[in-house]
Amino acid sequence: MADLSQQDWEEQLENDPNAVILDVRTEEEVEEGIIPNSINIDIYKGQEFINELEKLDKSKNYYVYCRSGNRSGQACSIMKTIGFENAYNLQGGFMNWEGDTE
Repeated sequence: MADLSQQDWEEQLENDPNAVILDVRTEEEVEEGIIPNSINIDIYKGQEFINELEKLDKSKNYYVYCRSGNRSGQACSIMKTIGFENAYNLQGGFMNWEGDTE
């Protein structure tokens, strides 16, 4: 797992053909906007969160974000323990995101 600055996260994401953007925020937070092309799995759903992660392709590179970078860091740690090779945490999260949103 790696914590990446906003700039590094965005640059690495743009150059990664194997990238998946994962939003681990709540539904209410998602309604405020999302980073384009991201999938949402709420980390607060506990075991259901892990069950949903298990359905994902572990060979892909995951770019994970939440509101501030705390929950996404936890999500990256969980992902590593269940066999994901590459998960990158967006430092500062969505509230510091300066790129496009939907």
